[in-house]
Amino acid sequence: MLPLALLLLGALAALWVWGVPLLRQSKLHLPPRVPGFLHQFRPNLPNHLLRLAQAHGPLYRIHFGNQDVVILNSKELIQEAMIKNWLNFAGRPLTFSSKLVSLGGKDLSLGNYSPAWKDLKKLTRSALLFGMRNKMEPLVWQLTHQLCEVRGGSPARPPAGPSPLVPHRGDSLPPSATEESTLQDLYDCITELVPLWASPSISILDVFPFLRVRGPPRWGVGGWARRGARPSTWGLHAAGVVRDLMDYMLRELREKSGVWDVTEENLHMVLLDLVIGGTETTAATLTWVVLYLLHHPEIHRRLQEELDQELGPGRVSGSDPPASPLPYKDRERLPLLNATISEVLRLRPVVALGLPHRTLKDSSLGGFDIPGDTIVIPNLYGAHHDAAVWDQPFAFRPDRFLNPKSQQPLTFGCGARVCLGEIPARLEIFLILTQLLHRFTFSPVPPSAAAAAAALPSLVPDFGILVKAQPFRGEVP
Repeated sequence: MLPLALLLLGALAALWVWGVPLLRQSKLHLPPRVPGFLHQFRPNLPNHLLRLAQAHGPLYRIHFGNQDVVILNSKELIQEAMIKNWLNFAGRPLTFSSKLVSLGGKDLSLGNYSPAWKDLKKLTRSALLFGMRNKMEPLVWQLTHQLCEVRGGSPARPPAGPSPLVPHRGDSLPPSATEESTLQDLYDCITELVPLWASPSISILDVFPFLRVRGPPRWGVGGWARRGARPSTWGLHAAGVVRDLMDYMLRELREKSGVWDVTEENLHMVLLDLVIGGTETTAATLTWVVLYLLHHPEIHRRLQEELDQELGPGRVSGSDPPASPLPYKDRERLPLLNATISEVLRLRPVVALGLPHRTLKDSSLGGFDIPGDTIVIPNLYGAHHDAAVWDQPFAFRPDRFLNPKSQQPLTFGCGARVCLGEIPARLEIFLILTQLLHRFTFSPVPPSAAAAAAALPSLVPDFGILVKAQPFRGEVP
């Protein structure tokens, strides 16, 4: 009797775990499910999801391993979820891998929506605004000027290959107060971690739990945080003097104890969020701008004409960095440059798939029911190449953004979980391109004159966690 009772108990448990949810779902009007398994391991995943949208519509469900995931492939649906119904879609799924890299969701990007998360977001935004008001713009301008000088800033506007101007492995902005070896170590760590997170050998741990038998691997931001110095060991400089945004946040935390539901561990993870999210992403976007201008010299010429008209002829290098002739607040004076940046952000959103969201309660979207605790992924690449929204969606046409009323791409997301780095990232991209385009002409460096037509680098994206360009080289004559 005992074996029969255990068998019956197991059958009832299985019915409760699987049967009751299926019965409930049968009464719901769910998005269509695309057949197939392990979609997340398809190469060029954002493009694969876009092709599925063309066949099944912009809103559908797919299997990510043994779990149903809802994919949003249109700008309208993404805004409906993240802006109109933002509170329902503001959660984050804490998977095995995301818990490891975020110390259990203690950062901003992967942390679940909660009062503590809201406090951390407010404090981080306040610190970023503090940094932008006090130091960021002149520092970016100065470092870009140093880079131009190192790469051959004299005579005015010499031809230059793209690779030295947009650094990749082994090439970085000139160090100032920080030791070059420390910067190189940090850069190496970032460039090793980001591809690791995108590898199937990591994502498969979320799909098949039995593969975790060897215990948690020592990798990721969380592992880096454990090995690094704790915020409490950094301290404030010179009895409370605030040098940077971390000093600012530590001061806020200590002077307003009890106001913020935030710990020093949260601050450490936010700093790592900003470092990881604000280096390779900006470099990748700058690289894409250079590549598209190499393929479209007529836009390159028009940009330089616009800069010359507003700033005067491209200047000859000097010993001291000039004051910025065009503050970021006056960026509307360069409409074509702004339009070019927007078009590159549309064509090559540096994070093609937005970070996954999780519904905090039952909701609806696009006429379909979305149950609570559902994982929802916005396909930004798909939304930016939607022929129903964008005329010639795969073509490089910056002029589409010259109309001030043109809708903008969602590269940085939207709603409550919009990327806090959007404003500093846009500032960096604008200031760096203003100086580079004003002082240099980008041109391909063919191996021989006969190969000039085939010398242009490829525009085919390398889809990973970041949308990066294929490796290419250039040189300064």
